[in-house]
Order: sequence, then structure tokens, then C-alpha cells
Amino acid sequence: MPAPTDPRSPVTPDDLDLAVRLSVDVLRAVRQTAWDEQAGTLEWTRWETVEHLGDDFFAYAVQMGPSTPPSTGHVPFTATRRRAGGPANSVHAERDSGPAGLLQTLEANGALLSAMVRMKPPHTRAFHVYGVSDPEGFAAMGIVEALVHTHDLIQGLDLRWNPPADLCARVLTRLFPEAPTDTDPWTTLLWATGRADLPGRSALTKWRWDGTPRD
Repeated sequence: MPAPTDPRSPVTPDDLDLAVRLSVDVLRAVRQTAWDEQAGTLEWTRWETVEHLGDDFFAYAVQMGPSTPPSTGHVPFTATRRRAGGPANSVHAERDSGPAGLLQTLEANGALLSAMVRMKPPHTRAFHVYGVSDPEGFAAMGIVEALVHTHDLIQGLDLRWNPPADLCARVLTRLFPEAPTDTDPWTTLLWATGRADLPGRSALTKWRWDGTPRD
């Protein structure tokens, strides 16, 4: 496990690699019969939630891909739903591949985002609905998606998920600069994404991060 670091230090591709690896490790323990059950308080099944997470990685990566990344909208990939109420994704996993194949697609999409963040210069800017962002910002977004959706995925299962505090602190600093800094970073990240209470603070019913670069 990496040594604790200053939460003001940059979010890196290595951080993203760690978040994806830790997520996949715990999700390998999900029982076979649980994948079509609801993921926490989401309206999606666990299978659909992992597909959504991988699709987030894909979408963040391709957003930075063009020589002139878009600043006012998304790269126009088609997104489709496999059922009414399910997530609209540009990439899907083959059901016949089973959970192992599903998690392989998650790893692959995470690696795609990590590679794009490593390749693109820091001055790159690309559109996101929560603010035009830079490679570090997209890495931080991918980490938040991985951490909080893994939390959703293990609800109702006898699995433990407690991401590294320093990793949570860095993405909070990068994307949620107004979040409290005197509380447990993981609980604070859950609070900032509407998933937990903090002492003296009720769970949020509306939330968003700020992906704009930090100067």
C-alpha cells in the first residue's frame, strides 16, 4: 500500500491504476448469483453498474483523444440501453463472458483512461458537464467513479471496502475543494457524493464535483 502523501499533491495515473486494481480485486469476490441484483440504492443491477463504470472510464479517455479535444460537448459516440431504466453506455460486456469477462472489460477501460492521462500534456483541456477539465481532473473523476461505485456494488454483501485515506483526500482536494478536511476522507467522499452523513451534516440530496483545473 502506498505511503500517505500530502492531499494537495497531484492526482496521478498511478492513483487511478490503484483504484481500478483495488476495485477489481474486491469485485472478484461477488457471488455468481448477485450480479443481477440491485447495486445499493442505484436503479441498476451490479452487472449494469460495472458496465456503467467501465463506460465512464471509456468516455473520459476518448474525450481527451482528438487532436483538438471538444470544449463544448462530448465526442459523439452512440450510447444505448440494454433495457428500459438501465444505463446508457457506449461500451458493453458480452453476457456470455460471465463476471470474469465483465471485470476484464472494467480493467481494460481503466487502463485506457490511465494511458490517455499519461500521454496527454497537462495543458490539455476537454469538456465535461461538471467543468472543462485537464488530464489530472479526468484521472480524479475516474477514481471517484471507481471508489463510490464499488461502494454501491458491495452493498448487501459480506465484503469490506475501505479505500486508502490518502487517495480519497487527494481526489477530494482536486474535485471537491469545499468539502470538510477535518473528517475521515473516505466517509467525506461518500458524503460529497450523496452516500453518507457526516457529523453535523446530513447526506446531500444534490451534489456535483468541480472538474476545472487547479492553478
